[in-house]
Amino acid sequence: MEKSAYKIHIIGAGISGLIAAQVLENHGYHPTIIEASATVGGRVKSDIVDDYILDHGFQVLLSSYPAAQKYLDYKALDLQELLPGATIFKNGKTQTIGDPLRNFSLLFPTIVSSIGNFSDKRKIFQLNRLLKKKKIASIFNEEEKTTLKYLQDFGFSKDIISNFFKPFFSGIFLEEKLNTSSRMFEFVYKMFGEGKAVLPKGGIQAISNQLKDKLQNTTFIFNTNVKEVLDSKIILDDAHEIQTHISIIATEASAFISNLNNQETNWKSCHTFYFETRNKAIHKPLIGLIADGDALINNIFYHTSVATKSKGTVELLSVTVVKEHKLSELDLILKVTEDLKILCGIEVKRLLKHYHIKKALPQLSNLQYEISSSETKLKSTIFLAGDQLLNGSLNAAMISGERAALGVVQALEDGLIVDELTSEYQ
Repeated sequence: MEKSAYKIHIIGAGISGLIAAQVLENHGYHPTIIEASATVGGRVKSDIVDDYILDHGFQVLLSSYPAAQKYLDYKALDLQELLPGATIFKNGKTQTIGDPLRNFSLLFPTIVSSIGNFSDKRKIFQLNRLLKKKKIASIFNEEEKTTLKYLQDFGFSKDIISNFFKPFFSGIFLEEKLNTSSRMFEFVYKMFGEGKAVLPKGGIQAISNQLKDKLQNTTFIFNTNVKEVLDSKIILDDAHEIQTHISIIATEASAFISNLNNQETNWKSCHTFYFETRNKAIHKPLIGLIADGDALINNIFYHTSVATKSKGTVELLSVTVVKEHKLSELDLILKVTEDLKILCGIEVKRLLKHYHIKKALPQLSNLQYEISSSETKLKSTIFLAGDQLLNGSLNAAMISGERAALGVVQALEDGLIVDELTSEYQ
């Protein structure tokens, strides 16, 4: 049977699914991707609203991600760099800190900043050196503890933990108590130290679009919901059946496999608001961190501080909320705009969009960096992919998609898949 004749279906056109399709194409197969929404990207998506590009949640690409370097054309993405630092808002005042070794303009504000003491600043350099030498594999072999416990054990003061580490990594981990595994902290910190936080000029969706555009022999079926995935067929919500030789579920699988119903992934959520503002409270491409303990908002970023394909006429501000709350949507909007005015001195012109992202990041323990191709196999004809198999990152999504596809290739080329359906396609 010709490779192109195999019916290989991928459920989900997120990053994992797109990478899986690319790897399958590289080996001569012609997969089909079934996607519930109208576009590719999964959680890596953008919308156009009133000529502004709005990402589904504030996201950055860490340029040092090994898998991203392998699969993305950075030059074509026209990546815009954020400065390696942050502006911190507390008690109505702002202070800027950063890595002066990577950007000299941050030297003086970091030295004079009252965020953390001299010992804290010395320990930051020690942490930088430690993680620069540490291999990624070693990080994910370390005993797990919470990120908060890790920082405390390293000797950082309560001041710098509360005023920098908590708001900064809460925005990354999407939880305010820093209960996320220390493995993830070390990995992300290392990636920040070895590369840059960047945004494509065309928005985060440009990453997904680039991966899609590279595919030459993949068929897409959009706006189609899968109900169940069986050994040799896929059942859609409308009861239509699709015959398949092999399937990759590149999203949470528990909804499609009956015996996985008790193995659902828990997810972290967040709210992201996009506002027009007349002026900037931060004039450089820096993330703003809100360190006031009573604040609902966690971090802000002016997307117009970097080059963008947006054609809006005023400043575009994103605001992220990670704290749990019981506010109605209207009360939430009022609280966010109040925080912006009182804590940051920012007057909003109008709200463009509010995203409540209920499945923003998987909530995981025993985080891993790698997974073998055989470990992605659920059944002889069903493979799994998605960052929930490893750790919550774009890098993990790419690795898992690659490994699942290689598992499929190995199974097909070793003759482990019985061609029960061959006659139906001839």
